Amino acid sequence: MKFKEEIRDAVGAHGLWKRKLKSAITTGKIDVEIATIKADKQCSFGKWLYGPTITEKQKNSEHYGKVQELHVVFHETAAKVAQLAISGEKAHAMNMLEANGEFTIASAELTTSMMAWLKDG
Repeated sequence: MKFKEEIRDAVGAHGLWKRKLKSAITTGKIDVEIATIKADKQCSFGKWLYGPTITEKQKNSEHYGKVQELHVVFHETAAKVAQLAISGEKAHAMNMLEANGEFTIASAELTTSMMAWLKDG
């Protein structure tokens, strides 16, 4: 089923961002434009979430709006970490990846909401 695949793939793909951001902090470089990171409609999940294959039933579920909102926050926060990393503000960027950091919280909230949608979907 496409719906379940999209959610599972998104959880995995978004989970990889922490590793990519840690690398950016270490090297001071990232291979993706900050504007692209910030754009929640550019990743494969965002394209699906806003695209024509998602059903009206899925869009009208209690989960859709919440996931959409948290997906935006996730991308904005990832872009903020990346910008800090390439600007040399490594400590601030790393703090955002800590257990109670802004990125970690945004990522966890998105994952929790996607998993709830998957369960109920």
